[in-house]
Amino acid sequence: MTGAKGYEIAVREHAALGEGPTWDTAAQRLIWVDILGSRVHTYDPVSGRRTVMVTEQHVGAAKPRAGGGLVLNLRDGVGLRDADGGFRWLHHDPVPGRRANDAAVAPDGSLWAGTMRYDEAPGGGTLSHLTPDGTVRTVLDDVAVSNGIGWSPDGRLMYYIDSPTRRVDVFDVGVGEGGVGEGQQISHRRPLAAIEDGAGFPDGLTVDADGCVWVALWDGGAVRRYTPDGTLDRVIPLPVPRPT
Repeated sequence: MTGAKGYEIAVREHAALGEGPTWDTAAQRLIWVDILGSRVHTYDPVSGRRTVMVTEQHVGAAKPRAGGGLVLNLRDGVGLRDADGGFRWLHHDPVPGRRANDAAVAPDGSLWAGTMRYDEAPGGGTLSHLTPDGTVRTVLDDVAVSNGIGWSPDGRLMYYIDSPTRRVDVFDVGVGEGGVGEGQQISHRRPLAAIEDGAGFPDGLTVDADGCVWVALWDGGAVRRYTPDGTLDRVIPLPVPRPT
């Protein structure tokens, strides 16, 4: 089950807390964030061009928008950064002691955004669903460290991590009465996989074309791949203790 150890560094960069690598298909570039450094990085692998944007607060995630620019999961809410540098809040909800963490864009174009307390207190975080018009719905309100989010290729399953639980959970995905863009619903939460003691904590995740779930293990020094039935079929050791 152990994968090949060979790898290549695409970008060598230092960060206070580097997370959230996202491929921007339209711009053909990689986006990632330094959460505690309040920076959004981009990298164009063809030209080698790199950019760094400083945000005014800690930034948990940055995702590309269909019309250009970025949607940012920030300490005090979710904001929109236009391609020309303009900014406005999509949802402003500051809570003392709480910050944004991972977020993901659903197949219907809506955003699922997580939060956590700085002290990682149980129940201090949330997972919310936001539509492009700013409509927000808190889906989970008893989270410690909201982390990886992803969907099966057919969009019928959503995977989710609350890191201290040491689980990768899976939900069934449905659509609310208003249609896909109005209120995607999740139900029937159950564990897909449990991370054993000593193997680290599940952090970010992504889903591949085969429907398998890749999970980074913070304090575990590895990335794992789980099949849709929860079977562990690959482990890639990394030379760092805290992949995100």
